[in-house]
Amino acid sequence: MSNVTREAALELLKKYNTEEFHLKHAYTVEGTMRYFAEKLGYGDDADFWATVGLLHDIDFGQFPEEHCLKAPELLKEIGASDELVHAVVSHGYGLCCDVEPVHQMEKILFATDELTGLIGACALMRPSKSVQDMEASSVKKKFKDKRFAAGCSRDVIRQGAEMLGWEMDKLFEETILAMRTCEVL
Repeated sequence: MSNVTREAALELLKKYNTEEFHLKHAYTVEGTMRYFAEKLGYGDDADFWATVGLLHDIDFGQFPEEHCLKAPELLKEIGASDELVHAVVSHGYGLCCDVEPVHQMEKILFATDELTGLIGACALMRPSKSVQDMEASSVKKKFKDKRFAAGCSRDVIRQGAEMLGWEMDKLFEETILAMRTCEVL
């Protein structure tokens, strides 16, 4: 399904994103997407899902004002398929572009992108600094505090859960489990 190797994707990611924070987020979303592909019965497409996760913010590091708009041009450098480009761009739906998430994978990316940031911020507040011992109730509490990790849009997270037809608790629990499989400390 994916015509892009991880090596090519990683090289492109690092060409346009140099901040450790952005790279760590990319690795987290990559692993989260792989987890969901396998969990939801799309194991044969897990590499594709992971590649989309890895590259979802390809343009954010150098072109934050053109986020999701500059991505197609950058992704052409590695011969990304139209499907990969659509998936990457769709996570900015309603925020910075009008490309709607259609496939299950795109909806997962939309729902979990901001949430991985919130969960990561919650983890940093824990003595362990890890998601390994985190419960959904901790995230739920911080989710309600709009001042905590204020850059993580609660509206996007809610909208993502609605797109998937999931309760917020399920989205929190599953995303924590996903992040446990790929935690980058």
